[in-house]
Amino acid sequence: MKTAIKGLFTAACIALAINTTHAQTNPQVASDNPATYDQGFKLGFGLSGGYVFEDGYGAAVGADARLQYNFSKRNSLTITTGYTHLFVDGDGDDLGFIPAKAGFKGFVWGDTFYLQGELGAAIPVTADYDDTSLIFAPGVGYATKHLDLSLRYEFYNKFRDANGEKGIGQLAARIAYGFDL
Repeated sequence: MKTAIKGLFTAACIALAINTTHAQTNPQVASDNPATYDQGFKLGFGLSGGYVFEDGYGAAVGADARLQYNFSKRNSLTITTGYTHLFVDGDGDDLGFIPAKAGFKGFVWGDTFYLQGELGAAIPVTADYDDTSLIFAPGVGYATKHLDLSLRYEFYNKFRDANGEKGIGQLAARIAYGFDL
């Protein structure tokens, strides 16, 4: 799984470098200049569903709110929070937590396809979990003016699987509605 995460991170860095190089050499991307682009905030509300890879868990569901600041046409900073629930298969308590993440979103193909990376904390709200976990979440997505569809991998380093080993990962799909503030 660590190899997959390293691969996703490397692909994101390469795509961002290509996007930056393209913006500097292509005269059609003049609208990327912050002086001519309408910078501003966007707010989105999303629902997600996922599959948890570690033993003892099954599905995951969540809801979130994301504040996004567009500092250029192709680059944005994000802050995301909400609630995520990981369901335990069989006996045992489910894991519910509040994510608090900050991230970077870079559009790599036109104004719709993007790569995103988020880092933050998962604050447990269920009885059997005491440790706040680090969240690492690379993802890809498609966004229009109001719709945002994405796929991300989230890793929680302190949460434990059914065997007591640290580290839980999930693959989640998100659908969201957003609007300019």
